[in-house]
Amino acid sequence: MTLQDLLGIELPIIQAPMAGVQGSALAIAVSNAGGLGSLPCALLDVDGIRREIAAIRAQTSRPFNVNFFCHTEPELDAARDRVWRAALSPYFTELGIDADTIQAGPGRAPFNSDIADVIEESRPAVVSFHFGLPSSDLVARVRASGAKILSSATTVDEARWLEAHGVDAVIAQGLEAGGHRGVFLSDDLSTQTGTLALVPQVVAAVKVPVIAAGGIADRTGVAAAMALGAAGVQVGTAYLLCPEATTSPMHRAALASDRARVTAITNVFTGRPARAIVNRIVRELGPISHAAPAFPLAVPTVYALRAKAESLGREDFSPMWAGQNTSGCRAIPAADLTSELGSAGL
Repeated sequence: MTLQDLLGIELPIIQAPMAGVQGSALAIAVSNAGGLGSLPCALLDVDGIRREIAAIRAQTSRPFNVNFFCHTEPELDAARDRVWRAALSPYFTELGIDADTIQAGPGRAPFNSDIADVIEESRPAVVSFHFGLPSSDLVARVRASGAKILSSATTVDEARWLEAHGVDAVIAQGLEAGGHRGVFLSDDLSTQTGTLALVPQVVAAVKVPVIAAGGIADRTGVAAAMALGAAGVQVGTAYLLCPEATTSPMHRAALASDRARVTAITNVFTGRPARAIVNRIVRELGPISHAAPAFPLAVPTVYALRAKAESLGREDFSPMWAGQNTSGCRAIPAADLTSELGSAGL
């Protein structure tokens, strides 16, 4: 069975869910073009998820994917939080922020029973997860809704684990990929490999279809991934300049500049490793800071810095997610990009 048959799509192209830089509009455009559009739900509450799914349903009859994080929520470590705030204190002083008044920033809630209710109501064709899978009872509810289940693996061991726990396809996320690493079996970043090395190893290790992700930005990249045995590809960074994306003007400017050539895997924005364009906070506190609290507890303090700096026209503390290959970033309609990418996979 091809990936197209499995997911009910025309092209073996999945638009990567990218929380913070897209909403339903990008997913709609990709699905209507024959790919699988994806809605990132990590920053949405239950009502927000319902609204965005309704918006997609109103504008496409094609399959689409809804994506969730499934991390374990950490308990606040007061001592570690003090260390983190001390590391950030020079920035608070510089920007005139009273750290004691910082309110909670945007949350990143894991998949839970209330969200499963929404899946059962809305019945999307595909549900994908990052950071492994939720509990077996929640996975069973998603499966019973009729959805196909995808999740990201960054190692062969993670791919085997996902297959053993019932996913319909594995997304092999290479080291080049932008945004959060999908790691869930180990925090050791030395286990991470590039897409060209990871994909054929995962293809050999599992029987379910494998979707290549990371560093794929054009038709040539799609063809290369398929030649390595991938059933399809997941592309994110190349969509960031499309008009349907909500990428900020500062982020767009960085992507269109030489700065986009230098990215790093860093934990200073959220507490979890993720690839972004290098900016001031990454240079000065990272890329990997041992002071950063567990994901997503780093978010509120950094968000306060980000908001104030952005109001002054600065992106010193803004997470400008991007993969290592930004050559495919163009300000063209997402439908056109999807068609171009898909023409290499047919």
